[in-house]
Amino acid sequence: MKPLPVGIQTFRNLIEGGYLYIDKTEYLYNLIKNASGAYFLSRPRRFGKSLMLSTLEEIFLGNKELFKDLWIYNSEFPWNKYPVIRFDFSKQKAATKEALTEFIHNELNEIAKNYGVTLERTYYYEKFQELIVKLSLLGKVVILIDEYDKPIIDHLEDTEKAKEMREIMKGFFTVLKGNDAYIRFLLLTGVSKFSKAGVFSNLNHLADISMRDSYSAMLGITESELLSYFPEYIQRISLKENTTSESTISKIRFHYNGYLFSTEGTTVYNPFSTLLLFDSEKFQHHWFETGTPEFLIKLLLKNEYDIIDIPIQVEEQSFSSYEVDSLKLTPLLFQTGYLTIKVYDKELMLFTLDFPNFEVKQAFFAYLLKKIDKSDYSASLIGKLISAIQKDDLELCISHLRTIFSNIDYDLHVANEKYYQTIFYLIFSLLGMKIKAEVKTNIGRIDVVINSKSIYILEFKLNGTKEEALTQIKNKKYYEGFLKEGKIIYLVGLEFKDKNVGEYIVEEWSMKN
Repeated sequence: MKPLPVGIQTFRNLIEGGYLYIDKTEYLYNLIKNASGAYFLSRPRRFGKSLMLSTLEEIFLGNKELFKDLWIYNSEFPWNKYPVIRFDFSKQKAATKEALTEFIHNELNEIAKNYGVTLERTYYYEKFQELIVKLSLLGKVVILIDEYDKPIIDHLEDTEKAKEMREIMKGFFTVLKGNDAYIRFLLLTGVSKFSKAGVFSNLNHLADISMRDSYSAMLGITESELLSYFPEYIQRISLKENTTSESTISKIRFHYNGYLFSTEGTTVYNPFSTLLLFDSEKFQHHWFETGTPEFLIKLLLKNEYDIIDIPIQVEEQSFSSYEVDSLKLTPLLFQTGYLTIKVYDKELMLFTLDFPNFEVKQAFFAYLLKKIDKSDYSASLIGKLISAIQKDDLELCISHLRTIFSNIDYDLHVANEKYYQTIFYLIFSLLGMKIKAEVKTNIGRIDVVINSKSIYILEFKLNGTKEEALTQIKNKKYYEGFLKEGKIIYLVGLEFKDKNVGEYIVEEWSMKN
């Protein structure tokens, strides 16, 4: 068993250390085989972008022997040596535009020093152009830029500062278009794409391959790669959990598979979570706990994003680039990896977006609930709720719900049913991972359905009575879709008063109703 490359983003270190490497070099060959090319690739954080750029750097430096057992080694690639400019903006933590320009200056000077070049220009964008021109005397230049958007994303909560960072980056990248004649290959990677007056306004020559079928599996782990590269690790988890390899694969697929970046591409596993699973031998929320930006959750709460509507249908233009001062949350959730393509309707040209897998959905809801309920009691109360429901103790269940609602920040309360419906949806979706909960049916939207030992159909009213809620359940016959299960069905009407669960009425369904 080769050691797992957990945390290793440098191709040379990975190969020379004897670590497991999933051979993606055929994809890279197809990307670089032409005489020139300029591309942009968007992928979520921790999806292997940095390792990919490190691999490309070694290819363009002509270090063929590092690739001895890989696909590209025996390809027709000529292995010519090129000067490489590689920028990694994930390394910067600039709090001001001055700090960002200083970072760029330092990086340019370091690259120039490595090639024995002296830079004389003053401004950072002039210095960038000077470096390209001087290095081109050694051969056409390869430019690899990692996480180009991080200086902007780091400040999305402060729109004005984000705009300042955007202008610095815009000036930096403007150089690329005018120096096309000196460039052999150009690749920018990031999470998102800012355009119009933004970074990409002068980079219209870049080919965006983010949603191309042929590159959908260039990053991430495919099903076939999982089976061919990790059989011993799968077997080890199977032995630990006392189950079959088939069951283990099914569980891994449920937790970490499901990312699809194009309409007819290949579904991939989250590489970060999958590697950490095999390393720790524990099914945990590996990627979510390290890849979730705080600003995203704050934006969801601030804009009252309707998570109940997920899965959601969007048009193709929804994936277009967006602006710092007019962020659209659905494409942002897609680009950051919290939503992915599930279905594409060719006739209507509509994409259905949903959570990619168990890890993302459950962790997303738990994290969001934690931000709403600052008491730290919600996690333990979720377990108590499960126990109460399994015992058919509705009174205790309601009591726990009241405790959760009483701990929610006062400022987050909104005087409409949608708010309370969202809280219920979060809570019971988390429960549903263990005891099966639903809120949608083909005859309408039920506020909450708990399907456990018995079935509870709950409807609540903010500006109404518990009796009106119960009557709605009966009139719309919400119970009909559950009759075939042969369980006892309870109809529950609830009132919301004083920002909490108030009185309720419960009635067992029977043919007499």
